Amino acid sequence: VAFASLFFILVSITTFCLETHEAFNIDVNVTETLVVGNTTTILLTHKVETEPILTYIEGVCVLWFTLEFLVRIICCPDKLLFVKNLLNIIDFVAILPFYLEVGLSGLSSKAARDVLGFLRVVRFVRILRIFKLTRHFVGLRVLGHTLRASTNEFLLLIIFLALGVLIFATMIYYAERIGAKTSDPRGSDHTHFKNIPIGFWWAVVTMTTLGYGDMYPKTWSGMVVGALCALAGVLTIAMPVPVIVNNFGMYYSLAMAKQKLPKKKKKHIPRPAPLDSPTYCKSEENSPRNSTQSDTCPLAVEEGAAERKRSGETPKVGQ
Repeated sequence: VAFASLFFILVSITTFCLETHEAFNIDVNVTETLVVGNTTTILLTHKVETEPILTYIEGVCVLWFTLEFLVRIICCPDKLLFVKNLLNIIDFVAILPFYLEVGLSGLSSKAARDVLGFLRVVRFVRILRIFKLTRHFVGLRVLGHTLRASTNEFLLLIIFLALGVLIFATMIYYAERIGAKTSDPRGSDHTHFKNIPIGFWWAVVTMTTLGYGDMYPKTWSGMVVGALCALAGVLTIAMPVPVIVNNFGMYYSLAMAKQKLPKKKKKHIPRPAPLDSPTYCKSEENSPRNSTQSDTCPLAVEEGAAERKRSGETPKVGQ
């Protein structure tokens, strides 16, 4: 089921991308009859439609997603929890526009055409189906847990970046006006930085070390500010990143450890030995144990202790 779902997700995303290619778009002439009072006007308009084969492929994918969604919601024991799940909301929102578009395609009213135009814009929701892969792949779940656990670090990074952008955009605006000519009262004829808000874009691009090159300082003072902005950007990004990397490593190690744990099996829990039994005072160190669970995986030892505690097993003297 996981591989089938992955196949249809990839086919749906591929179809979504190919719909925007010129080779799969057809120019169609559409004639509309407009009646105003006693006057009838025939309008000839051009319309771009997608190749029917892509629509059919998307229809097959939507049928699979619909079947999968219905089976999951019918078999789910807690319907309220199912509805609150973000991935299930994404599934429903990605499926619904296709059925609405098919239902409204046969209508010729202006309201129906407006709704169809809106639905075609909302098609980008289909790309969110890629998040459904988190149900089947551990790596994507680890990434989601990492992002959730690193919220504070991301907020800290955004705050640092916003402060740097504000400071250096202001500095570059005034630094570029040091070399302005007297014939230029605004001091903006020789520079790209006409105002401070434009400098925000330059500061973001520079601090993130992207450097499009569409805006750059032309005076020596502006170059000094640009160099300081680049250095500050490297330091700003480098500070929160190690914490995020550590969180990812922690969750990844935990996920790998859970995969290596042996599958739980129903085991017979022996009754506590009577007081006069010779095995009552026998130490656990001398008793046989599963070396795979205790030696190589400490999580299994903790899990075994918790299971004994839940079962109400009486601890032995040797323990």
